[in-house]
Amino acid sequence: MSRVKEYFREAAQILEQIDESAVERVLAELVAVRARSGRLFVLGVGGSAGNASHAVNDFRKICGIEAYTPTDNVSELTARVNDDGWESTFAAWLAVSKLSDKDLLLVFSVGGGNREQNVSPNLVRALEFGQRVGARIAGIVGRDGGYTARVAHACVLIPTVNPAAVTPHSEAFQAVIWHFLVSHPDLQQNGMKWESQTK
Repeated sequence: MSRVKEYFREAAQILEQIDESAVERVLAELVAVRARSGRLFVLGVGGSAGNASHAVNDFRKICGIEAYTPTDNVSELTARVNDDGWESTFAAWLAVSKLSDKDLLLVFSVGGGNREQNVSPNLVRALEFGQRVGARIAGIVGRDGGYTARVAHACVLIPTVNPAAVTPHSEAFQAVIWHFLVSHPDLQQNGMKWESQTK
């Protein structure tokens, strides 16, 4: 079997195995945060940070949700890393943003954060801060979901079908799922450009 066919077969397996009820629970959290005029904060590191930025655009423009990600401001992010260290970057940013119990944290991550292994400790600290202030927590994560899956009110776990391709599949399916969410009738408020065009 060619690697192309193998990779796409893995993607098809993931689609078959995703817990649809978990996706619906994340959808419900997003509907609820907009209904209570809360804000959405999307957190991600590496490729997931790029996804977070794209998702913020979609949640704002398509769904009318006030949304932000700390990684969109590289000056503040690098200043915090330089001055205070990596672990506190997201929690400190959220504190300045006055994160509250009206808000929702949405984590995009391959591993979900793991303090013991020192992987994405800034996600762990951010979620601990969110818990302290009573914010709601959701996630779209891979592997075993890490700290995010343990503390989230709603979390989609991307199934591992090939341990050698956890990162590309996890980050790709973050996009599949958030695009489903923003186009869901319960969330979508504004039309998308190409769907509105006639031939």
